[in-house]
Order: sequence, then C-alpha cells, then structure tokens
Amino acid sequence: MVDFTVAIPTYNGETRLPEVLERLLAAKLPLSDKLPLTKENFSWEVIVVDNNSTDNTAQVVKYYQANWRADCSLRYFFEAEQGAAYARQKAVEQARGKFIGFLDDDNLPTPDWVASAYAFGETHPQAGAYGSLIHGKFEAHPPDYIKSIACFLAIIDRGPLPHKYEPQQKLLPPGAGLVVRKRAWQQTVPKRLFLNHRGREAGLASEDLEVVLYIQRAGWEIWYNPQMQIYHHIPAWRYEKDYLISLMRCIGLSRHHLRMLRISSWQRPLFTLIHLFNDLRKLVQYWLKTWRASNSDVLVACERQLLLSILVSPCFLWKKRYLDWIYRPKYSQGMPLTETKLNLKNSPGNYASKTKVKQLK
Repeated sequence: MVDFTVAIPTYNGETRLPEVLERLLAAKLPLSDKLPLTKENFSWEVIVVDNNSTDNTAQVVKYYQANWRADCSLRYFFEAEQGAAYARQKAVEQARGKFIGFLDDDNLPTPDWVASAYAFGETHPQAGAYGSLIHGKFEAHPPDYIKSIACFLAIIDRGPLPHKYEPQQKLLPPGAGLVVRKRAWQQTVPKRLFLNHRGREAGLASEDLEVVLYIQRAGWEIWYNPQMQIYHHIPAWRYEKDYLISLMRCIGLSRHHLRMLRISSWQRPLFTLIHLFNDLRKLVQYWLKTWRASNSDVLVACERQLLLSILVSPCFLWKKRYLDWIYRPKYSQGMPLTETKLNLKNSPGNYASKTKVKQLK
C-alpha cells in the first residue's frame, strides 16, 4: 500500500502524455502544513493505463520509467477492452494507493495538485470522492459561446472555497481531476458500468458521473476542492459545431440512466413519466423562444440537441438494454454470464470479435 496513486487512462496518448508526466515530475513534496508529512514518510505512485492504443504510448511510458523520480514509481498497464470506464476500473484494480487521483492525458496538474489532493482526503474522512477546480487551456482563442457550455468540456470553477455536493443539488464533479477513496470505489461501484464512452458513435457518455453517483448513493460525501487545480488542454477541433453537437447528444442520451440511479426502483416508472412531460415542456418552450435563431448559432444548436436527447433518452436506453439482452444468449452459449466474460477477456484472438458484442450488464 502507498498513500496516493495518480492514475492516467490514455488512448493513443503519445503526444499528450509527456506534458502530463513532466508536470508530475515537478510535483512539490512535502505536502502540506496541515499534515505532519515529509518526503520520507509519504509514498505515492503514478500508473498509466493504456486503453488499447495503436501508437507509441507504451514506448513513451518506458522512456519516462528510465528517467523517473526516486520517490515515486511509474507503472504501466494495458487494458484491451475499449472504453474509459474499463480503463478506470483497471486503474482501481492495480492501484496501491489509499486515494486514487484520476488525470486524463490532457489534464495538466499544478505542482501542488498531489499534495492538496492527499491532504484533503486525510482531513475529510467521510469524503468518498472529490473534484478539482479545472481551468481551460485552449489551443486557440475560443469563441464566446464556449463560456456557456464550458462545464460540458470539463471546465469547472465553483468558487474559491471547498463545499460538499448535496444529493438534492444534482451537481457532481467530472472525472477529470477526480480523486476517489479506493475503499469507497471498491465497496460501491460495479466492475462493469452501464455508461461507457467509446466514442461519439456509441451514443453514451457520463460514465464518470455514474461512478460518483454510486459512491454518493452509498452514503459517502462528495466534495469540490478548489485547492486542487488542473488545466484541461482543449484543442481547436473541440470548438467545432459538429463535435459539440455530438457531445451534447451523448450527454443527453445518458441522462435518464443517471436520473434513475438517484431513486428507488419502485419509483422509476412514475418519475420517468414526470420527466418525459417536463422535458417535452422545456424543449417546446426553448424551441419557441429560439425559432428565429440562425442555423449558424452554435449555442442554440447545442442546447436544442441536449434538450431533444434528454427527451428521447429513456427510449434510447431501453433499446440499448433490449439489444444487449438479445445479443447476450448468442455469445453465452449456455454458460453463466461471468464465465462468458472471463473467456472473452482471456482467450487469444478474441478481442476483434469481442468489440462486436454489446456491453454486457
């Protein structure tokens, strides 16, 4: 066991990883005047989870391993099953830290990020997860409409003081810069999440929020800690209308699942109907308000897509679950589902066929 693990899931990150690792090389220790810690009695590690990359990600990590700092290990793991949720689960299984701080390969931590993250967890024993203050590091000057949808790009500034996310607020921190208590994750989060972002064609996102919801639902506290700060590198193509529309679609189509996680099973049919009527009302009202808007108005197009996708989310997710159920017998061949998944994972040459299987749940 070590005190803190920094986990970096990555896909084809050979050009992005070096800057993240350089930032961690420059991390400042000892940690905090709030805790009696020094370099000698604080242990930490960095792990990189390669999510089936086809570039030189492994070679980049190997290069840094040969020149890494003496007070911290740098370890590499490979996860063949595509998807951010699988890469994060792999990180949790391999992490030796009491706390696990997640950085995407485009998240650049400040020198005291590790220090602030560990100190906060130690002084807040009921915190199961807590998020960072996230600045945008834009490749080019962003258009004005980005300010209105910044939270969907994981740019988060919720004030200068730490505060707890109350369940009734329905606000949660994103996965970028998120720190979880390993014990809380292991006790509450399923090994296979329903939401799993595999790219725009999958139609799903928000698997990081699903994780935090499971932890919160089990009674752990969820916090925002602005002393932890990262810079989220955002390339210019993420300002483009087509990308933003597809992002809003994925977020909206995932909304119903997150809503239902917040309530008991017996309440879900009633609340589904209530949400349907309310979502239809919001969409109609917004459409009437903006019907004169130009087709080139990116913000209006994004908000319309989000509202429409939220409205159809229950039907989309029902269809996905139904198709999962249809495909499941085809691959199980009479075996228990757990045995099927194990065989798919461990059998040589099965990855290509495995990608054709819908997510098993």
